[in-house]
Amino acid sequence: MTKARLLRLSVVLVSIFMILLIIVYWDNVGTAHFYLHTSFSRPHSPGAIPGITAGEDWEALPDVDEFLAKLLSSSLKQNSSVSRKTEQLLVQGSGKPVVSNLEENVRGYDWSTHNARNSLDQEKLQIERQRTLQEFCANSSFTFPTKERSFDDIPNYELNHLIVDDRHGIIYCYVPKVACTNWKRVMIVLSESLLDQGVPYRNPLDIPREHVHNTSTHLTFNKFWRRYGKFSRHLMKIKLKKYTKFLFVRDPFVRLISAFRSKFELENEEFYRRFAIPMLKLYSNHTNLPTSVSEAFGAGLKVSFSDFIQYLLDPRTEKIAPFNEHWRQVYRLCHPCQINYDFIGKLETLDEDAAYLLQLLKVDRLLHFPPSYRNRTASSWEDDWFAKIPLAWRQQLYKLYEADFVLFGYPKPENLLKD
Repeated sequence: MTKARLLRLSVVLVSIFMILLIIVYWDNVGTAHFYLHTSFSRPHSPGAIPGITAGEDWEALPDVDEFLAKLLSSSLKQNSSVSRKTEQLLVQGSGKPVVSNLEENVRGYDWSTHNARNSLDQEKLQIERQRTLQEFCANSSFTFPTKERSFDDIPNYELNHLIVDDRHGIIYCYVPKVACTNWKRVMIVLSESLLDQGVPYRNPLDIPREHVHNTSTHLTFNKFWRRYGKFSRHLMKIKLKKYTKFLFVRDPFVRLISAFRSKFELENEEFYRRFAIPMLKLYSNHTNLPTSVSEAFGAGLKVSFSDFIQYLLDPRTEKIAPFNEHWRQVYRLCHPCQINYDFIGKLETLDEDAAYLLQLLKVDRLLHFPPSYRNRTASSWEDDWFAKIPLAWRQQLYKLYEADFVLFGYPKPENLLKD
């Protein structure tokens, strides 16, 4: 009887040991080196980081989360020397970015220097942005879809915009049409998730666009289940507690204009087939449309901004499939009422916010944020773009994106919503 008990105990211990080994060593490309103790790792001294409440730390974690965190943290000492060598390489390669992509050469960059606001102003700005977000998330009279659900209620496929850099303890939620290409480049450089002839990229602008948007390039939360099984949610919560989380947003209506210009005014085969053809058939009564975007443009067949707005307001659109990420609401991409973001940047203040964020992350000596586009879509264009859109449609569109306006402190566009 005693031997049987010992045998069962041995089997249990061996199983636990194997599970722990799998957790720590599963990722064979380096992302299992969990750098939990970074310059931003909690606990912070009071007031050190805007929006972080003193004392909010490990006490709130379940026992299994704390156990996993301590286990994974033990790999830090083994990898710290590797991290230091990497940072030395990055420092050597940092400098003025070199544009190597033809498309971005054509678009043009603003190479002029910008004087960032002083850190005190930036800190106050962050406090105000986070206060606005937290107040409306807590306001029971302000409602929108998915607001009341918990983090555990968010399906894995809705966590695909949360990019993780384990080397520096950073989580970035990317929002398309909000400088996400260059922020993804920054995350690739920091995480060393992509190599060029066996060497990690050091200059963000050296990374080709096709690699930047390749989903296999980034470690995102939705991939955790495949890697870590039933421990995936525990690990997500640990990282959300310990890592620095940031996102960038922009005026919702301006973002829509930018998405329309990018995907329907330029020849884009994928968006023509998936979206333009149905829009032209439904809202412009076209039939027998060309199968290629070049033929359609040659025949003068283009989606109008009015077609695009009708598509967004059409209840059939969401029944068929969720909004494409380029016009999906930020609250649906990044879950700001379920995730306590440490930094909220805005495209309208991109240069200042990016410089300040890289300083706070203590990576500004490793790289610079790529310069911004000269032809950035301006908020002053809204009146012209919406001039031919019926008032009732504009009002419906505002209700559709109201949560993004309110949560991120963008003023209600009264001039567009009244006669």
